[in-house]
This record gives sequence, structure tokens and C-alpha cells, in this order.
Amino acid sequence: MAGDIVEILDALAPLYGRGAYPGRSIEGLSPEWDADPFHVLIATILSQRTKDANTRKASDRLFSEYDSVEELAEADEEAVCELIRPAGFPRQKASGIIGCCRVLRDEHGGTVPSGTEALLSLPMVGRKTAACVQAYAMGIPAVCVDTHVHRISNLMGLVDTKNPEETERALMEMTPRERWNDINRYIVRHGQEICLPNRPRCGRCPVSSHCDHAQSNSGSDGINTN
Repeated sequence: MAGDIVEILDALAPLYGRGAYPGRSIEGLSPEWDADPFHVLIATILSQRTKDANTRKASDRLFSEYDSVEELAEADEEAVCELIRPAGFPRQKASGIIGCCRVLRDEHGGTVPSGTEALLSLPMVGRKTAACVQAYAMGIPAVCVDTHVHRISNLMGLVDTKNPEETERALMEMTPRERWNDINRYIVRHGQEICLPNRPRCGRCPVSSHCDHAQSNSGSDGINTN
């Protein structure tokens, strides 16, 4: 199975370049909003339970007004709530983001920590968010499992898991450590462009030969080519 996932990642790499962290295409980043730990952390928190386009809009609005740990730690919650409203759950996320930045300011000197346990101790930070920060902002090998990665890994037959944490463990076991960061980088973009949640475009998929779903529907009316 390890060979399969490496071949999949190799096939997707030329299509999706440097990939994307939640809500943001790497190629589309503004120079001042590069994939640094602060921006990746906040954008990934905003991405929880919402669509990528909503995350992008909310993070653009938020970073235009508050662009540092210190600024967000002192931000007015109502103001943040309004800025991030496109991402959904604005009050919960605003409170969590401000609380997270206060912990970073007071306990970490305004710096996002690199260790998994330290990241998980921050408000609003779960395993996906911690792994995204490590992978995209710090270059630390990590398997970041969001809804795209969990769904597509199961659809393709790479894993047979019930939740993202099981998927994370399974993918870590079958994938060489040096390729862990590529999993989210490319599979998320694939889920946005080709393997859509309710309408996978199997006829256009460059890795359909590795996919149980595509193979089981080959030649049937179930394959979408649009």
C-alpha cells in the first residue's frame, strides 16, 4: 500500500504545485501573508466546519485588521466576530482565536510552539490544526487529516477508517515520513478540483487507476466526467 500512496502523491504533485493550507492556495498568497505559523494557525482554526472559500474570505478580512498575535490578543471580540462571520460559528471562533492568541502571548512569548502537545494545549487546536501548522509553517513531518483527506483516503481504498484520527494513524504507517506533508498538500487540492464530495470527476482523475471507487464504477453511468 505504501507504494500506492507514493505513486498517487507523485502523480498529483505536478498538478497542484506547492499545494494549499486551509482556505488558501499557496500560489495565491500575498507576500506579507506567507505560510508562517501565525497565519496558518489562525486560518486553520477558521477552517473548522466551513468551506474553503469561506475560510479564505474570513481570513482575508481578519488579517487586514489584526495581523499579529499581539493585536489579536487585545482585539475586541465583537469586531473579530463580524470580520470572521463568513467562516461560520463567529462567536465561538472569535472567542477561541482571541483566547489562543492570549495564551501564545502570555505563555509562549508571542510565538507559535512547534511541539504537538504544546499546540494541542492551545484553545481551538486539535490534531488537524496542530499538524497543519507543523507541516505548512514549520516543515515538520505531519499527516494533517481534514475532511478531504479522510473522505478521499477511504473512497480510494487506501484506508478503511471511521474517523480522522484513525485515518491519520493509518496514513502515517503506510507513507514514508518524508512524504507525510504531501498528503494534505495534494489531496486537499484534489478534493477541491477533481474528487468533489458529492460528484467525483472520476473520468478526469489522474489517479483513478489507484482508486477503488473509480475502478468499481468503471464503464458505468456512475462515473462523472464533467
